[in-house]
Amino acid sequence: MSERLKLVLWICVSILAFLDFGVASKIGICYGRNADNLPSPSKVSELIQHLNIKFVRIYDANIDVLKAFANTGIELMIGVPNGDLLAFSQFQSNVDTWLHNNILPYYPTTKITSISVGLEVTEAPDNATGLLLPAMRNIHTALKKSGLDKKIKISSSHSLAVLSRSFPPSSASFSKKHLAFLKPMLEFLVENESPFMIDLYPYYAYRDSAEKVQLEYALFESSTQVVDPATGLLYSNMFDAQLDAIYFALTAMNFKSIKVMVTESGWPSKGSPKETAATPDNALAYNTNLIRHVIGDPGTPAKPGEEIDVYLFSLFNENRKPGIESERNWGMFYANGTSVYALDFTGESSVPVSPSNSTTGTTSPGPSSSPGNSTVTIGGGGGGGTKKWCVASSQASVTELQSALDWACGPGNVDCSAVQPNQPCFEPDTVLSHASYAFNTYYQQSGASSLDCSFGGVSVEVDKDPSYGNCLYMIAPSTDGMNRTMAGNITGNITAIDSPMASPSTSSEGFRQMVVSIAVSVLLPCFVVSLSLW
Repeated sequence: MSERLKLVLWICVSILAFLDFGVASKIGICYGRNADNLPSPSKVSELIQHLNIKFVRIYDANIDVLKAFANTGIELMIGVPNGDLLAFSQFQSNVDTWLHNNILPYYPTTKITSISVGLEVTEAPDNATGLLLPAMRNIHTALKKSGLDKKIKISSSHSLAVLSRSFPPSSASFSKKHLAFLKPMLEFLVENESPFMIDLYPYYAYRDSAEKVQLEYALFESSTQVVDPATGLLYSNMFDAQLDAIYFALTAMNFKSIKVMVTESGWPSKGSPKETAATPDNALAYNTNLIRHVIGDPGTPAKPGEEIDVYLFSLFNENRKPGIESERNWGMFYANGTSVYALDFTGESSVPVSPSNSTTGTTSPGPSSSPGNSTVTIGGGGGGGTKKWCVASSQASVTELQSALDWACGPGNVDCSAVQPNQPCFEPDTVLSHASYAFNTYYQQSGASSLDCSFGGVSVEVDKDPSYGNCLYMIAPSTDGMNRTMAGNITGNITAIDSPMASPSTSSEGFRQMVVSIAVSVLLPCFVVSLSLW
């Protein structure tokens, strides 16, 4: 090979290395199941697919859940509960059996991409830190035997309490009492190119130090900035400050190259009397602003442009979780599929969100006795199967029906003009009749799922057309179940929430496409020249 050709090839490779194509930040969802009233895993899988969420964290390796996500393309992070760490750390055979029974039969049909071993072990009642790394190593050995050690990453999620101090971020450091297990664990992560997993909750920082922390700062709504006196870095939100604290703590231990993944972050919608900031308004503000922040790919003050992968906590309220009231109210959805608040998972909505003017929050009556709710399609009666309608239950009280009717004709965005005087559906002039028309219109417009006919138990699905005279009840057209309008201004055919988006709606995506364009225009001639010199 001539020296001239070598030079041209070296230039081409250098340009390719210089251009950063980057991997966009991702938003996932935590699917906890500590409840006795949740939909089946298959229904949950339908919901998640409908929302176009591509990344899901579960907290065990439940076979029914793994089956439910088969052939969906959704990337699963599975968990090893703290209660299994002893068995996993003691005997390799225990892990081999677990892998053989719970993972291999479903992989790769179910796209398992990572395993989180243990859950915030430093906060567990019985100290399991000494069991963590041996369990991780045994899992790695089992994966290696099956040829999956390069395809499934192993790590462990931690709480921010793993730090001895977190502010200012540049002074953050890991607690000395945890260093004995942290250092070898971090070495394991580096060796296997796995991320350090952290659960970040600005809510707790605000709740426990409301006199020092502004609510707006915790909710990404602050008009002022907090300065790190050592670095001069400016922080406009607590999430970035907490994340940078982890970066600085890792750097202080000479683990600067480890990627950090946020495996939980969210805000509760309800709490005990003292938890005044736990409201639907504040939960909506936090999660909306977090999604926008992440998919905008700004990084953090200490790591500008750094990819941030975040899992929102949580998909459902979990009624069996112990502790104070807020512990059971982190979900974005109730068990019946009704949303606690209308969250735009794409982050593209131009509607501004802001925290409650007071920390008590305000809401309006919804169809499932749940204020300000919307319903997301799971399945669908209008998808080509048996035709169904939704009507008011004759067993419901007039008061209940009127409340649901008011919601449907108001926040539910149903056109109720047909039940006004001198219109086709006004007679019979009863709340039951008017509610039936409104409920069905909402139901059909929302996708004709059984969950769209909830209305707090005052409605029922029927397979007989309730139309009469000139009053015609809507029926949903045949659809594939994905391009539907859902209540609360959540729309079907949702753009994927993992950037890059379907369209370059963020500045970072526009920049990424520009880089690709430059790469093509520069590299193509480069390699053409190389071929001519060959």
